[in-house]
Amino acid sequence: MDISTKYQSNLPIFLKREEIIRSIIDNQVVIVAGETGSGKTTQLPLFCLDALQGLSGKIICTQPRRIAAISLANFCQGQLQSHLNDSVGYKVRFKTNCTDNTRIIFATDGILLSEILDDPMLSRYSVIIIDEAHERSVNIDFLLGYLRQLLPQRKDLKLIISSATIDLKLFSRSFNNAPVILVSGRLYPISIVYKPVIELWKGESMDSYIEGAIAVIREILAVDDTGDVLVFLPAVGDITELCRRLEPTVVDKARLIPLHSRLHVSQQQSIFKKTDRRKIVVATNIAETSITVPGIKFVIDSGLVRMS
Repeated sequence: MDISTKYQSNLPIFLKREEIIRSIIDNQVVIVAGETGSGKTTQLPLFCLDALQGLSGKIICTQPRRIAAISLANFCQGQLQSHLNDSVGYKVRFKTNCTDNTRIIFATDGILLSEILDDPMLSRYSVIIIDEAHERSVNIDFLLGYLRQLLPQRKDLKLIISSATIDLKLFSRSFNNAPVILVSGRLYPISIVYKPVIELWKGESMDSYIEGAIAVIREILAVDDTGDVLVFLPAVGDITELCRRLEPTVVDKARLIPLHSRLHVSQQQSIFKKTDRRKIVVATNIAETSITVPGIKFVIDSGLVRMS
């Protein structure tokens, strides 16, 4: 297959490209610890493609959330100079665009876990990348435990564990002292403003954090006319309520975009599209990791999250 790669040389991980490729070639397990903004999620699958040219199996990169899997697949496809437009694909629950030609697959960790039932040796894959390993969900931990037992049986299988913040010594020791590669992040100056509860919400009701978010959005729209806004709220009902209350007053200035796991995939992808107005993305913690929403200048965090 004729595929060449167009790397993002401006990302910090590009400086470690040769070291990472060499480690992938020389070791069965590699641990890459990259801070937010380092580019590890988008570039590691491409490094694998270059490191293991001629491999017969596919490269799969797991993500905790389906929106990340889909958006990353779309992005990485644009970085491959190939006559095949399906060389990068995704697999999420009830939806996939993968074909026999697909070389790189972005999938939720639950999808890879379910494939073990039909293919215990995971024989279709030459490289498995467990991304966002620091989330330590049941799925991720089970996958790591299973792969730890599988690797001695499949000497040809490569495993890359990628994370922002994990116990590097512990993970390395768990996989026979696997090499660890550190990648710096790319940070921008930020200002943090705390809004006192008494000033903002005045203890009026149980959902006063919605009132607080609305007040801050209006404040931002009044003092700054550039940059999109990302709002974190704990539940779908909160998102619907905020959008209902705010829509009449901001319709001429901004576009309100809800983002949560119940939305159809096409609706989730709307956060990446350009609009004629500034965007106000109102999301659960689905947008907290793995994805980068372009154009965000302000982040409003209610400080609350729904957890099982």
